[in-house]
Amino acid sequence: MHIDFFWVYDLPSWLVGFLIVAFFILFGIGGLFPTRNLVRRLHRVEHSHNDIVGFYLAAITVMYGITLGLVAVGTWTTHAEVETRVSQEAEILGSLYRDVQTYNDPVRSVLSQDLRDYTRNVIEVSWPAQQHGVVLNTSNAFLNRFQQHFMAFEPTTPRQQIIHAEVYKQFNQLIEIRRARLNTVQSGLPASLWIVVILGAIVTIATTWFFDTVSTSMHLWMTVVLSGLLGLMIYVVASLDNPFRGHEGIKPEPLQLVYNQTMQGQE
Repeated sequence: MHIDFFWVYDLPSWLVGFLIVAFFILFGIGGLFPTRNLVRRLHRVEHSHNDIVGFYLAAITVMYGITLGLVAVGTWTTHAEVETRVSQEAEILGSLYRDVQTYNDPVRSVLSQDLRDYTRNVIEVSWPAQQHGVVLNTSNAFLNRFQQHFMAFEPTTPRQQIIHAEVYKQFNQLIEIRRARLNTVQSGLPASLWIVVILGAIVTIATTWFFDTVSTSMHLWMTVVLSGLLGLMIYVVASLDNPFRGHEGIKPEPLQLVYNQTMQGQE
């Protein structure tokens, strides 16, 4: 189970970042002024416990900073791995298409058309769906059709047998890398981890309210800076959490490039 706010990914990236940062800044400011009188009563003597509050804030920011940093690195690593898989799928598809060109007609034309149909379907149909977290299996029909046509061909010469074996190997690799891509469409941080990230930011900001300062404006700006920084970090995690979703999601550019440069001229 993981938390998904699907409507957020339909907004422009700059707007999502602005809303998240603004939320934490407003939370920091909104809690600062109502707690002023309470904090002064807790201090009893003016500024008497600022050093203790500072120690607590330092400990909290260290623990939360490490946690948030590890989460950010983890989401970026996952995002980069998925992007690599998409590039590998495009590479295998391009290599497979070139190997198919060594067959004689009508086998070459049939297999080439199957691969073109698969690539176009992934780009135009499957990809827009997976950007909304939906896994479509429509492209699987083109792979099944390719497999049927491919397995119906019986190589008769040693050269054909070598090429046939290589095409079969690359086709299996294409199936595996495609499955790995589909498995990550709905991936994301678990709900428990998102709770830790959000509540950790709230606790960190709330700790700053316990300072008793002479200058309220200085206290205000310190809270705004810290709240904004935490909001910015959480925006980065959120934008990388679901690799295919949102305006920052992974695009089918490697597949589009293979189709334009390798396949389109053969139609």
